[in-house]
Amino acid sequence: MGKRAFAVKDTRLAQALWLPAAGHAEMRAEALPMPAPGEVTIRMLYSGISRGTEALVFAGHVPESERDRMRGPHMGGDFAFPVKYGYSAVGEIEDGPRAGQKIFCLYPHQDRLVVADGAAMALPEDLPPGRAVLAANMETALNIVWDAAILPGDRVCVFGAGVVGALVSHIAAGIPGTEVVLVDIDPSRQTLADALGLEFCDAARLQGTFDVLINASASEAALSQCIDHAGMEARIVEASWYGDRPVTLPLGGAFHAKRLSLIASQVGTLPPGRRARWDFSRRLAKALELLRDDRLDALISGETTFGDLPKTYGAILADPATLCHRILYRDQKEG
Repeated sequence: MGKRAFAVKDTRLAQALWLPAAGHAEMRAEALPMPAPGEVTIRMLYSGISRGTEALVFAGHVPESERDRMRGPHMGGDFAFPVKYGYSAVGEIEDGPRAGQKIFCLYPHQDRLVVADGAAMALPEDLPPGRAVLAANMETALNIVWDAAILPGDRVCVFGAGVVGALVSHIAAGIPGTEVVLVDIDPSRQTLADALGLEFCDAARLQGTFDVLINASASEAALSQCIDHAGMEARIVEASWYGDRPVTLPLGGAFHAKRLSLIASQVGTLPPGRRARWDFSRRLAKALELLRDDRLDALISGETTFGDLPKTYGAILADPATLCHRILYRDQKEG
């Protein structure tokens, strides 16, 4: 698509959250162009803060080697700062044949935006827009379950009762015959597990061995515990992203004797066994479909209005109790 000429009469303004430097957030006005053919204007209803990744970005811990791979499809600036980052946007199309349609797209925290029509995925009619902010996390969880190759009857252990870990457990528990336990060092996560109908275990009390173990905690201690509780030839999936933080693993014990498999899962790439039939659009559509479960509202741990976001953003990311924090635009209330 060619460059757009910005005539005064064609330019509108949008408000967007920018990170000018590590540990700082501010609101900036920026030009919002008129939509070109094949594009739509979206008025934001909600966005979601993904605490793990956004905290690393906010602190400036994205390794230089990963900056190109980590770029979001509509990210502004650069990870060396300033940067406009985020990937969980729910809004309503304002123009064209789809005007009024509620959609999800990958976009930073911004009140109005223009994107290609194909980048705006329609929400299922029975999915509340306020819950759809979990779509990017559900995509990640679905990809992890695919990478984990969980089969009926498997004993599955998921470390990290954050949003992604809880969603992985939620999906895995729906596979017939699986025995799934969600593990965390914080015993208060029992409440979340109960709300989702999941078995929970305090990490200090975990016993037994498992067929599949998934680390979604961003903790090297949890990854070590995966090795300790892996059965013979078990599969361990590392779903965490550590940024520029090094990780040490105890590979001198039973890791080799038990012939364990340790693999990485990353949402930016579809598993090899899916690529012939699945693309990112199909995966996102399935993620939205999987969100049609009222129990998943338990993953929304708080709300903030968009106008207050610059002064609260750092505290939201620093709070270990944060799951998915929802941002409300124009005093939007969930019906």
